This record gives sequence, structure tokens and C-alpha cells, in this order.
Amino acid sequence: MTGGAPAGGPDHRPLAPRKVAFDWRGTPPHWIPGEPLASHVVNVLHLLLPAGERWFVRVFREALPRVRDPELLARVKGFMGQEATHSVQHAQALDHLGARHLDTSAFTSRVDGLFERLLGETPPWWVPLPKSRWILYRLAFVAAIEQFTAVLGDWVLAAEGLDRAGADPVMLDLLRWHGAEEVEHRSVAFDMYEHCGGGEPLRYVRRAGTMCVTVPVLLWFWIRGTAHLLDGDPELPQGRSAYSLSGHNRAIRKGLLPSWRLLGAAVPRYFRHSYHPSQEGSTAAALRYLSRTPVHRGIPDLASPEV
Repeated sequence: MTGGAPAGGPDHRPLAPRKVAFDWRGTPPHWIPGEPLASHVVNVLHLLLPAGERWFVRVFREALPRVRDPELLARVKGFMGQEATHSVQHAQALDHLGARHLDTSAFTSRVDGLFERLLGETPPWWVPLPKSRWILYRLAFVAAIEQFTAVLGDWVLAAEGLDRAGADPVMLDLLRWHGAEEVEHRSVAFDMYEHCGGGEPLRYVRRAGTMCVTVPVLLWFWIRGTAHLLDGDPELPQGRSAYSLSGHNRAIRKGLLPSWRLLGAAVPRYFRHSYHPSQEGSTAAALRYLSRTPVHRGIPDLASPEV
């Protein structure tokens, strides 16, 4: 395998989905009391992740025949199981928002279009690549997105501002369970890409280039998703529903959202030739949370399910 942390290190432990269950009946859309904007900034996850993580699984399933390292293959299958579970749980949270009269169908159809048409198995007509090379770009996009999920996961595990604000415990547990698993498997997508991505310098150029596309696309979807939720929120008085950068920054100062600096600094780290995601976060901290989260029922099933 090209690249990666040393064999037997913290990123090479067995991975598998965990059995979890969330009871959404008591969770309001403004799950951070008195903070509708901050709540909806995070609620965008439920708009993006069901389709996005299903797409991760499809891309990895397509690329599995390229994997020649048995240890990496086992980790990839565990990653796929975890991502499939994340997709289901966030879809259920999205259904809960819909039951509270927050219509998200127009926005999620755009998200589906991104993954189904622009990043599907066949490249769009204006991308002059054969499918055998297009899969490498799609793997690189997964690795770039996973850079941010690892950073966000590490942040939410330590986000004491959410506890001080009295955040809904069910939503907070979903976020921290998911974040802990993102930290746990933070190296898999990167190692998968490095393993399959061919020789240098093109492997690095493709990795850096896809990150350059990922950053503005994610930022656009996040701001538009927040605005969509605010605009359609029946609990907000008319005229108070617009997305506000100043309001976002106030939530950051309260510790309710990750800082722009934290997110922005993840990009130049990723551009280093020597970079590896094992440098992000702490596997030990993630496992400590996973060992005590109330939604984790039983132990991981280390025989990965069908995904």
C-alpha cells in the first residue's frame, strides 16, 4: 500500500458499524435553545449526508477490485459499513425535521443531482476521462471530504459550548457518535486513494486539485442549505429567517460552531506532500466516547454487513 500510517498503528485497528438507535420524538428543530441559526447550520448535515455517504459506499464498492492489500480491504469494508449506518441515521433525523414542517425536498434534490449526475459512475459529457480514470477522481473527492469530516468530528467531541448551551442530548449524541467514528476511520479514504491513485506526480496533483474543488462546493452547499432551512422554518417570524454571517460568527464565539480558522487550516495541511490523516484528532478520544455513548448498543460486529 502506498502511503499510510505504520502498520499496526491507531489507524489500522478493525473497523465495523455499531448498533445505534435514536429517539427523535423530543428533539426540536432548534436543538440548541435560542439558537436557530446555529441549529440549522448543523442541521445541514442531515441534508447532505444521506446522499453523500451512500455515494461514498458506491464509489468504494466500485473500486474494491483495485485493492490488493488485504488489511486495507478489511478497513475499507468496515468504513463502508460505518458510512452506510451514518447515512441511515441522518436520513431519520431529516425525516424528523420534515415531520416538524421543515420541507427540505427542493434542496435535497440538488444534493442528489450532484452525486448522481455530476459524480456518478460515468463522467459527465464535458469531462474527457474514461471510467477507469474517473473512479480515481471520485476516490480523491471522497478523501477530500473526509478531511473535513475528521476535523468536524474532532471538534464536536470537545465542543463544550454545546453542553453549556443546553443542546438537545439526542442530537448531540448523534453528532458525537458520528464524529467519533469519523475520527476513528479518518485515514481510510486517504489510504484507499493513495493505494489506487497511480504514480506521482499525478496522484498528488489529483489529490490537491479535487480539494480545490471540494472547498467552494461544500461552502456553497452549506450556506445555501442553512438559508433554505431558515427560510422554510415555520417557527421563525418573517424577516428573521435570512442567513447572517455576523450571526454565524456570534455562534462561533459562543463555541456552538467550529471556527473558520479551524476549517480553513485543514486545507493547507492536506496540501503537504507528507500529509496523512492520522495526524488529525485522536483515536483514543474517539474510542472513549464510543465506549460510553448511550446510543451504542452492544459491541461492534466485526463481520462487516452487506453494503
